[in-house]
Amino acid sequence: MMIAIDNLTQKFSAPDGTTVHALDRVSLHIQQGEFISLIGPSGCGKSTLLRIIADLITPTEGQVLVNGKPAHQARQDREYGFVFQSATLYDWRTVLKNVELPLEIMGYGKAEREARARDMLRLVELGDFANKYPWQLSGGMQQRVSIARALAFQPKILLMDEPFGALDEMTRERMNNELLRIWQQLGVTCIFVTHSIPEAVYLSTRVVVMSARPGRISATIDIPLAQPRGPETRDHDDFFHLQSQVRAALREGAGEKVDERTARRVGVDG
Repeated sequence: MMIAIDNLTQKFSAPDGTTVHALDRVSLHIQQGEFISLIGPSGCGKSTLLRIIADLITPTEGQVLVNGKPAHQARQDREYGFVFQSATLYDWRTVLKNVELPLEIMGYGKAEREARARDMLRLVELGDFANKYPWQLSGGMQQRVSIARALAFQPKILLMDEPFGALDEMTRERMNNELLRIWQQLGVTCIFVTHSIPEAVYLSTRVVVMSARPGRISATIDIPLAQPRGPETRDHDDFFHLQSQVRAALREGAGEKVDERTARRVGVDG
């Protein structure tokens, strides 16, 4: 078991003194090498769940184990890389130096830092841009740099919080293809937050559907589409059928009525 989330509840205190119940009794087990997408309405706790796994937030109740260790220990052991919604690159550092940054913080020597960073830039097909600066790159290229940086210290898990949400549709599809290629090549475990049903279905081995706040897992849908995936995958009948299943589960999680037969088919919990 790569990640075990059991009975996770998260509550926050709002400035007005009220309590925001973000997550409620969330349990999810993720195997090594899976690609899991979290999808649900805005405010359902997808990003909160991702940040708890990353030990950026301490849960109110429940437990998260990463590779058999508490999340805090896993973070100290550099078990995962994190890619945020924006690329968060430093404009005064070259692309190469941005990718080197976590290795620099971790105390790697200059030669090894540079070698690893160049390997990662080649992996994301930006080897020729090592000496450019972030402001000289497109949005999609900047996100590829942030992925290279997150992978530079060879984490076993890649956590991604809507990394392609601000990109145009064509660039987003290209980035989806790049991410699948990297995932397959490295064998990392990915947890990916998205609002896009087609993106979730295209990328994932499983789609985890979350309900409106307080966030609960309302359905888990296996995605048995053949690998490797490409543009032709998006034209396949199974792709559209799986999108319909996710959409039905989202409606159910939002409190809309879904007929009993559809609910059984998508695995919605009553």
